[in-house]
Amino acid sequence: MRPAFWLTALLVPLLGAPALAAEWSPRAYAQESTLQLRTVGPEEGEYWFPVWLVVIDDQVYVRLGARATGRVEKNRTAPYLAVRIAGQEFDRVKAVPAPEMREGVAQAMAAKYWADLIMHHFSHPLTLRLVPEPAREER
Repeated sequence: MRPAFWLTALLVPLLGAPALAAEWSPRAYAQESTLQLRTVGPEEGEYWFPVWLVVIDDQVYVRLGARATGRVEKNRTAPYLAVRIAGQEFDRVKAVPAPEMREGVAQAMAAKYWADLIMHHFSHPLTLRLVPEPAREER
C-alpha cells in the first residue's frame, strides 16, 4: 500500500473528531504569569489585553488599572469577557466585581510578582473574580 493511504487513514479519524471543550481549572492556573481578557468596545470592537492573575481559594482574580477598568465598564458583552489562559480560550467568563477581595488580591499579587513593588503604587480601581459560564449541553 502507498504511504499516502496510511497517512490518510491515520489523519481522517483525528480531523473528524470533535474538539474537546476547554475545562476551567484555577489550580492549574496558579503558576501562570498572565491571562488575556477580551472586551468588545463600542468603537474599537474586540480588544485583547494581558493582566496578572492570582488564585485564592480555587478562584481566579485579576486587579485592573484605570484603562482596563474603563474597557470592562464599556464592554458590550458585559458582564462577560473572553479569557485566554494556559493555551485555552473561554468565550463566556463572568467578570464579578470583588471589592471585598481587594486587599487579599493585592497581598497575593505582591507575593507572586516582584514587579508589584512598583505596580502597587498605581491605581487599581477594580478587582474581579472570573467565573466561567457552565458549558451548555448539546442537544
